[in-house]
Amino acid sequence: MKRLLCVLAPLLLQVLAAAPPALAAGDGIALTVARGTTPGDVALGWTGAPAGPCTVYRSTKYSPNAGIGNALATTSAASWMDRPPSGSIFFYEITVAPFWTRDISASPADTASSSVIANLSTAGGFGNGRLQIDFSIKALNADAHTPFRTFHATSDFYSPDCDQVPVPVPAVGSLEGESGYACVHDGDCHLIVYHQPTNKLYEMWRANITATAFDGGCLAVWDVDRTYTAAGRGEQCSSADAAGMPIAPLLFTADELAAGAINHAIRFILPNPRMQQGVYVHPATHAGAPSGSGLPPYGARLRLRADYPLASLPDEGTRTIARALQKYGMILADGGNIALTAMSDQYSTAKWSTVLPSGSTGLQAIHVTDFTMIDAGTRISLTYDCVRTP
Repeated sequence: MKRLLCVLAPLLLQVLAAAPPALAAGDGIALTVARGTTPGDVALGWTGAPAGPCTVYRSTKYSPNAGIGNALATTSAASWMDRPPSGSIFFYEITVAPFWTRDISASPADTASSSVIANLSTAGGFGNGRLQIDFSIKALNADAHTPFRTFHATSDFYSPDCDQVPVPVPAVGSLEGESGYACVHDGDCHLIVYHQPTNKLYEMWRANITATAFDGGCLAVWDVDRTYTAAGRGEQCSSADAAGMPIAPLLFTADELAAGAINHAIRFILPNPRMQQGVYVHPATHAGAPSGSGLPPYGARLRLRADYPLASLPDEGTRTIARALQKYGMILADGGNIALTAMSDQYSTAKWSTVLPSGSTGLQAIHVTDFTMIDAGTRISLTYDCVRTP
């Protein structure tokens, strides 16, 4: 599956331009360029992008969505100084990594991290009292031949948060926790489908598809080609996940463990009483029913301590997961008892029994107190008054 929400904003700059232009690109990302304080220098700045890091590129040949070469640097600042060679017209390109692929191994801790972690530990730590893995969510692929089906919105569909549009449904597939498309066990029954021809991700909560009907809860359609700001699909807006974020990019897979690396953050959940009530933080745009105090808010990102003794873990699969938790962390996305969410191996090449012989509890020696909550930014008061991003 392709990565989602990659922010790409090109800017054309004539180095000797007399006036510093200000251009808008992408969804709400404003870029500015001006002469630097030293002759020949160029000052670039940008606002509206999600929190860094940003990678700045410079090239005499513009080729969007391709490697334009000459990466100047990766920076968490919102500005950059450059001195390009004289006598040419240069293109500058600024890319902001999607929130789930950002390396947060050196990110500062949140000022409340120590107290939040201590309170979470006192409250019981992770659901079921251990760092456990859920393998039940599936992600399906749809091609140009996959039919689209309309659905009847149930009481689990919220307006304007959710999208009521036809959904591609592959002939062969299944819901979270089910062997087919019928939601017979009354679980979350997520339906996740990536539609390759349109580069869109369809994620639905509480789907139920039978021979005669298609009933659906909240559907969130994510445009993979779109530049999303920190507000995602809209402030106070839910998605197929209570945090309002996409689900699929945060799932780790058996194939990733077979390859030896997980290069993104991981989705995790906590029981409602162990999450901070009344607020959320970006990249979340919503919260479910958190009821705790002094605890992690929806959207919080926890990082495993760098000195955790990886050799003490039972197999290479658990060590691969732990390394991802050190570099990319895990992001609080929903309420429940099984902390980490992996993708089912029903449609993967590698199988969990092979790449993770310790099974769902192989990480149970890792405790809440082994984590730091990185800087979570502004706490946003939870109102449930969704305002969709145009």
